[in-house]
Amino acid sequence: MHPPVPDRIHETVAELKDKGVDVVRVTYPDLIGTDRGRDVLVDHLPSVCAHGLAFCRAVYHTTPRGETLAVAGGLDAGLPDVCVYPELDTLRLIPWEPGVAWCLGETTDPATGELAPEGPRSVLRDVLARMARESGLRPVVGPELEYFLCESDGNGGWKRYGEATGNVYVAGRRGDPDAHLLRTLRHLHKLGIGATTGNHEYSSGQFEINLDHSEALDAADRAYLFKASIKELARLDGMLATFMAKPFNDEGGSGFHFHMSCLDADDANAFDGPGEPYGLSAVAGHAIAGILKHAPAIAALLNPTVNSYKRFGPDTLAPWLIDWGLDNRSAMVRIPPERGPGARLEVRLGDATANPYLATAALVAAAHLGIRDQLAPPAPLEGYGYDTSKAPVLPASLAEALDAFAADSDLIGLLGKEFADAFLTYKRDEVARFNQHVTDWEFAEYAYHL
Repeated sequence: MHPPVPDRIHETVAELKDKGVDVVRVTYPDLIGTDRGRDVLVDHLPSVCAHGLAFCRAVYHTTPRGETLAVAGGLDAGLPDVCVYPELDTLRLIPWEPGVAWCLGETTDPATGELAPEGPRSVLRDVLARMARESGLRPVVGPELEYFLCESDGNGGWKRYGEATGNVYVAGRRGDPDAHLLRTLRHLHKLGIGATTGNHEYSSGQFEINLDHSEALDAADRAYLFKASIKELARLDGMLATFMAKPFNDEGGSGFHFHMSCLDADDANAFDGPGEPYGLSAVAGHAIAGILKHAPAIAALLNPTVNSYKRFGPDTLAPWLIDWGLDNRSAMVRIPPERGPGARLEVRLGDATANPYLATAALVAAAHLGIRDQLAPPAPLEGYGYDTSKAPVLPASLAEALDAFAADSDLIGLLGKEFADAFLTYKRDEVARFNQHVTDWEFAEYAYHL
């Protein structure tokens, strides 16, 4: 990867100083989508753009508990570096951190100069390039994310913020007594990531903020920045924001829905099909079929934690079966009623823990495979779903989803074998650690009577 043109770097530094910026925060996503990074004093930005920032490659192999796993290219290679270069086009001021600008970084392998194979942004870039080259299409994505906001319980733990029932789709102090959502929306607007609307969701302390649609890499960038911002803004208020799929036994989970279409070479919506069945083009039908065919495998990337599969089940309004329907929220792939420029798919499979880059890459890859192979979808779901006689069931656990991913050679061919091997090693370790952990449920169930 070549560093930016030096003249542009110096112009950028001057512009940042004019805006009162003295620090640039360069961040990038790890395998689970958590932001990693370094603060750079603005006078040193030209040097960083020319030479990059060195990080140990094993950052991609480090678990949330801090253990470094034996993934190929990490421990076995003596813990070599990756190099992170700032993407100056992504610079933006951080409204809640005066004097600080935020910049996304792209990770490279310093030995080859190529994009790092485990880098989630690199994986998405490669998939998009492949789709553009082979089908001439550019995916457009609108991310839709839910999360829980928690406040201190006074005993070192957390409880849901604004506990009350029946507050779905409310705005104002009834579901948000401290106006946290209002402050968050205003900060996100100033951050410039395309936040459009926000509301209280179904469960106590649960909120949803929608982001505008854009081409897939930009949409994933904005979703990544959104998740990092939500957690940081909660910390500033002494609270905890979590995108965990299902953090509470007595409430539903948090989803990550993707509204997706594709632009053709003329910038027209390739999914619109006037006069065709359901008003959808053949390309849209192929994309739907590809997503359905590869759903068991992409579940590993859209539902990437042990906890993810506790969100699924009948009557949860989270997908349970591999199906699609017309404006049907009980289907895994919903087709909203808009046609023309607004024709799109809403893929409801993902939960909020999904890494925006890897989830987007998986969806685009599955859609591309359906288009490439000209797959035909089954008949759409009619009525309320969750009938196992009408559609196959999604994987019931992360272990099952990982096995399906490992077996999907076409999908791995698009996402990259090195990435797939790293992801599978990382996530199978998570499954193994959980299987050995004694839970509170087990103690409550067995200790007294047995």
